[in-house]
Amino acid sequence: MTRAAERGGRAGAAVALAARMGRLESEGAFDVLVKAQALEAAGRDVIHLEIGEPDFPTPAFIREAATRALEEGYTRYGPPAGLPELREAIAATVAARCGVPVHPEEVVVTPGAKPIMFFAALALVEPGREVVYPDPGFPIYRSVAAFAGGRPVPVPLREAQGFAFDLEALDAAVNARTALLILNSPQNPTGGVLGGEELEAIAAITGRYGIPVLADEIYHRFLYEGEHRSILSLPGLKERVILLDGFSKSYAMTGWRLGYGVMPRPWAEAMARLMVNSNSCTASFTQRAGCAALTGDQAPVKAMVAAFRRRRDLVVAGLNAVPGVRCLPPRGAFYAFPNVSALGRPAQALADFLLNEAGVALLPGTAFGENGEGYLRLSYAAGEDRLREALHRMRDALAAL
Repeated sequence: MTRAAERGGRAGAAVALAARMGRLESEGAFDVLVKAQALEAAGRDVIHLEIGEPDFPTPAFIREAATRALEEGYTRYGPPAGLPELREAIAATVAARCGVPVHPEEVVVTPGAKPIMFFAALALVEPGREVVYPDPGFPIYRSVAAFAGGRPVPVPLREAQGFAFDLEALDAAVNARTALLILNSPQNPTGGVLGGEELEAIAAITGRYGIPVLADEIYHRFLYEGEHRSILSLPGLKERVILLDGFSKSYAMTGWRLGYGVMPRPWAEAMARLMVNSNSCTASFTQRAGCAALTGDQAPVKAMVAAFRRRRDLVVAGLNAVPGVRCLPPRGAFYAFPNVSALGRPAQALADFLLNEAGVALLPGTAFGENGEGYLRLSYAAGEDRLREALHRMRDALAAL
């Protein structure tokens, strides 16, 4: 073979992806959505309980603010860390909620909240260092930790403890190699909430090694009992906490892609550099809409949460009426996490069965980690009539097992 032929052969060969791509995981909700949409394309009626997306419209005054911003020319590049006015609004909002001073330069605005997860891992996790995260938990935590070269270390959330962190397991998991702890409260997928005493214990455990904490509080407005407590509010935690939040859930703005992190200033500067290298900036007109969301009428948020509380009660009662199923009432977020272990089938098999036989799209607990075996996750971000129909279909289908 001539050298030219050799070059041609190599040029035509498939190029292998970098090994790091094998460490990135998918998100089960979108995988199931694709399957459900395929059934719908074939003429099936499917009830969507798989996606964590509020079914309410973005409030009108927020949409109007975005329209005004477009007319006013907010269509160009903005500062990588976010528009000054939005950073100021976020700083004021978080300071009032958490009871700590927050400077706008400690705020980084991103296109959705997921970039804060990625940036935290890339900025803080050296290869081989450990990242402690909840299991069951949002699958992207494990994914970004591994992608950054870290070693994911799961800490179980147990039903018997109300799906709070197992503090003894956390104490055993952290050490001098731990680079980051990820918290989520209220929690996806379980609806568990960390109380003040638990947060203080977590602060003390991680404080022995000065471990940074990524506190995912995207569901903090969806709390059905008491008031939300942020670990950022504890004395001495501000210098090692990244608070993650956004607009997708509270303001029904999932498609707007608008999130943010609050963190120590040196970390914010590092994340701004990551923004420069990845996204340049977040769309300016959506940021103007975010300003309106934070400073405007909060009545639509309260009404949405009240509706989710009614749906929670409906879904939990309906699930507990199904033989072989039991479900704790979630204290926050908008997910039910029923225990289906008595049905004697793997969670993935049950989820597939309910989609194909009953037309109900939901997720296996294993989509959120090994400790999710024996559970299903249902998003009750659907109208009450559709939720009742879903419960009826599930009851009939599971009775035939």
